[in-house]
Amino acid sequence: MSEKSGIPVSTLSKVEHDRLTLTYDKLQQLSQRLNIRMSDLFAEGTDDNVVRVTGRRSVGTMDQAVRVTTPNYDYNYLCTDLRRKRMIPLITRIRAHSAREFGDLVRHQGEEFIYVIEGRIEVHTEFYDPVVLGPGETIYLDSSMGHAYVVADGCEEALVLGVCSSADEGLMDSLMSLHGDAAA
Repeated sequence: MSEKSGIPVSTLSKVEHDRLTLTYDKLQQLSQRLNIRMSDLFAEGTDDNVVRVTGRRSVGTMDQAVRVTTPNYDYNYLCTDLRRKRMIPLITRIRAHSAREFGDLVRHQGEEFIYVIEGRIEVHTEFYDPVVLGPGETIYLDSSMGHAYVVADGCEEALVLGVCSSADEGLMDSLMSLHGDAAA
């Protein structure tokens, strides 16, 4: 595996024994060199010759979440053991304090729902004026419209529950590709 992935054996061993997690760029390198989708790295088991059923479920904890850190957010992708999901749940800690600090608006396939757990956020979108949301407040939007979530005035950070959805099976890969080389 080390030879094929270009990742040292010692690093792979630490990952296998939960003593180390790979950075986004290493996960991307691994998926590219193995010629598999990045979301398949997080799925358990195989689905070859499996009868498709509609009763799907995944039970998880924050300890099992796939963590991705970017300059603006700390993402915790939940229930990553399910493959080909049309809905991606995540808990996100927001750190950026302004649209300028955030940078370019983000766009991706599908729709998303955000529920503010802690703090207050300011939601910037391509076609609407910014809106401020506090704990217990929500927003639902078309994700193909440019958007950004930043911490509202008076708050250091904010914590939100997000759900991104799409009929396209590649949603997880699409979301992960947004993190680019900034992920750590």
